[in-house]
Amino acid sequence: MSTNSYFDVSQVDPVWAWEPFQPSADRPWDTRAAAHLFRRAGFSATTDELQEAVGSDPIQVARSIIRQEQPDSFLNESQSLADSCLATGNAEQLSGWWTWRMLHSPAQLLEKTTLFWHGHFATSAAKVDDPHLMLRQNELLRTYAFGEFPELVLEISRDPAMLIYLDSVSNRKAHPNENYAREVMELFCLGEGKYTEADIRELARCFTGWEVKREKFRFNRYQHDTGTKKVLGKSGQFGGEEGVSIVLNRDDAADFIVSRLIRFFVFDEPQAPAELIAPLARLFRDSGMQVQPVIEKIISSNLMFSDAARGRRVRSPVELAVGLLRAFDGSTNVFQLASAMRTLGQGLFYPPSVKGWDGGRTWINSSTLLGRSNLVRRLLESEKTRFGRTTPLEYFRSVGAKSKADIVDLCEDTLFAVRLNDSSRERIVDLMESGKGGDRALIEGLHALFTLPEFQLG
Repeated sequence: MSTNSYFDVSQVDPVWAWEPFQPSADRPWDTRAAAHLFRRAGFSATTDELQEAVGSDPIQVARSIIRQEQPDSFLNESQSLADSCLATGNAEQLSGWWTWRMLHSPAQLLEKTTLFWHGHFATSAAKVDDPHLMLRQNELLRTYAFGEFPELVLEISRDPAMLIYLDSVSNRKAHPNENYAREVMELFCLGEGKYTEADIRELARCFTGWEVKREKFRFNRYQHDTGTKKVLGKSGQFGGEEGVSIVLNRDDAADFIVSRLIRFFVFDEPQAPAELIAPLARLFRDSGMQVQPVIEKIISSNLMFSDAARGRRVRSPVELAVGLLRAFDGSTNVFQLASAMRTLGQGLFYPPSVKGWDGGRTWINSSTLLGRSNLVRRLLESEKTRFGRTTPLEYFRSVGAKSKADIVDLCEDTLFAVRLNDSSRERIVDLMESGKGGDRALIEGLHALFTLPEFQLG
């Protein structure tokens, strides 16, 4: 499996990279380009959605994606399902709820960006066993997903689930807990090597008195260290809010977040060079660290539609499973699907550590490849799975795929980042046409198609 490693990102002109995408003869705005955009800015799109997109200007399509709204009917159904999950007292049920949201939300980029922040500010229900707190944090991430990053950091710093997860639920002046102070600099805002151990100790003092009482954040002034602290070269009688502000005022913060956004939306590797990060970091700082302008610039850019991006990300379990279903207007038992994705290493509400998921090539090994194959087969064979509320064969007929070769072409254009080779295509078509070529043969062919190495690249 290749991720187009031949493409030298260091040779990309940063000015050209972030200019609006201009279709050309060698980079047309067609179904494959639109499908690529919807995979990166969400979890795939149906043939109808792709046809509508191709008939519009690509920049307008990108802008409409980031401004998609959530109708009241969807929000009400989501809340009803969330309430049912909370009633069980089992946080694992929330994984199924979020899977349902990803599958059915009309605001796909919002869910994709919420997933990004969930991996960035990673908190696990394996330790925070109150599903109400985990749901509240998830809603917080969604509320601030496109907003001002400083507000998001401040809110997550006072979030009960985060405080519990990093053992800061009761941060006393006599014994400041350094866990959150360390992670807010290393993992959340600056990156390794941008601070000292002394900075961690001093920032931890800023957060003293921050605690959780009756499932809510509370500032206990009697336990706050009112003395002078020195954080990243700044001195004063800082509290937690001032400490966060000092961290975020470093230029390193904008560079760090932009690099993470590029990796999530554009390519897994290599790490984006400083020259490529700089224009977006400047935009980020100039906008008051607003996330939306940066994401909009990324998903509508020349770079997004270039060889530097296509086939340069390994599908995560969520992207693989939810994307496959969304492409065919699919539905299934979301609780079973969420459990299967967790088995493959991406349990929603269950990141493996405060570092979140490493992603990229770490998604793929001999065990997870077998697990991915099994997940695809269960999806295709489950009585709960429907494509467009009907069988796969009837669904493909309804969208104009009359022959098995048509079905393979449609799947390739909709879901594959890289072209199939002739031998793979012929083998898949033969499988679909074996026997009487009915639903059983189609399922076998689709299973073989969606377990190809090429399908692991998004």
